[in-house]
Amino acid sequence: YPVEVRLHLSRTETPPVFVAIIQDITERKRTEEQLSHLAYYDTLTGLPNRALLLDRLQQAMVKADRVDRLVAVLFLDLDRFKVINDTLGHHLGDGLLKAVAERLKDCMRAGDTISRLGGDEFTVVLADVAHVDNVTRVVHKILDSFARPFRVDDRDLFTSVSIGITLYPFDVHDAEGLLKNADAAMYHAKESGRSTFRFFTADLNVRAERRLALETALRQALEKNQLSLHYQPQVDLKSGRIIGMEALARWQHPELGQVPPIEFIPVAEETGLILPIGEWALREACRQIKAWHATGFPKLQVAVNISGKQLLQKNFPEQVQAILRETGLAARYLDLELTESILMVDAGGGAAAMQALHALGVSFSMDDFGTGYSSLAYLKRFPIDVLKIDRSFVRDLTTNPNDAAIVKTIIAMAHTLGMRVIAEGVETYEQLAFLRDQGCDGSQGYYCSKPLAADDFTEL
Repeated sequence: YPVEVRLHLSRTETPPVFVAIIQDITERKRTEEQLSHLAYYDTLTGLPNRALLLDRLQQAMVKADRVDRLVAVLFLDLDRFKVINDTLGHHLGDGLLKAVAERLKDCMRAGDTISRLGGDEFTVVLADVAHVDNVTRVVHKILDSFARPFRVDDRDLFTSVSIGITLYPFDVHDAEGLLKNADAAMYHAKESGRSTFRFFTADLNVRAERRLALETALRQALEKNQLSLHYQPQVDLKSGRIIGMEALARWQHPELGQVPPIEFIPVAEETGLILPIGEWALREACRQIKAWHATGFPKLQVAVNISGKQLLQKNFPEQVQAILRETGLAARYLDLELTESILMVDAGGGAAAMQALHALGVSFSMDDFGTGYSSLAYLKRFPIDVLKIDRSFVRDLTTNPNDAAIVKTIIAMAHTLGMRVIAEGVETYEQLAFLRDQGCDGSQGYYCSKPLAADDFTEL
């Protein structure tokens, strides 16, 4: 056990002697170690915290200068972690963070540093890097490791990760700057579809500033009536008639101009603004369709995109029912579109909400089918009425045999399961003819029409 020894020379003795006072300091040492651990390590995962990370990053930079090597800083943010934390509880959320920490350790070398900065953000310092390709290999290893479920309290949880990367000495020459750059690159990765990575480039600073401006402006967009819905027709491939439309949000800002959905929808998702925007879009689409019905137009169905946050609201079925009552639209004319990724999180809660609405007559479409997990289990568990073939398969189906085979398979499988199929991104007659020959039920794309404002759609 550790001791502290104090020596005192006593000259009153003959010959002079040393008096040794020996004290057991086990408890003091234990307390010092605990305080040191609290100061430099994350209490939940046991990983180094920001203070220790910066210290090790500085050391790695000094060594890199000496041996002419690179240092890579990776900023990792879990995708959809907030949904898991909010719906399944903080206990499972904490368990997932600890499981992620352990898996990251398995991907690293002994000399690398993994830290948790807080929340669902992790940082990795890859020291002594010989070539950029080495960094890419590590990143791919991390992304691949997230394909497996995380086992937490006897249940499987799925999450993916977005990674931003910056390199020393290429991008910046101080530790704090490297973290800032990696953080900016991570947001670029999220904007690029998540579960991917991006390297830092200088224009990301400009993008980050625009993102902040978008978030601020988006909070006022609803109350200032800057949002509107455009409608893209869906055409029956047998009759050639318009049978419905997809409602798509548009944002016209007085200074920023026309802000594309691919830019403002992710901001709305991350800030929680998707809930009021989603409710507005649902109400506005139902109101417009009911108005068309009332003026003698055919009984068209409208498809409205919903997010995972909307579906997992406890009162979502009641909210939809209230909007239908308020607008007077019959439930059979409303179709709710969702993606496979939405069903990956808390599938039980989502299934219950969908079953409740399906019983009322609301239908459901699975958007972008074939690009996500494409698990047949989802088609079995959830009340899906329509599969929408993603435009990435439609684009080259007349020239790429693999895309043609995939499209044929999706159509045959959907019909076997009693579902309708709509192909997105149809832009040429050749594509439409192929889909019609294969028995596809409907098409949506520029060959018929781009998304139109309500007045223009009325004219169409």
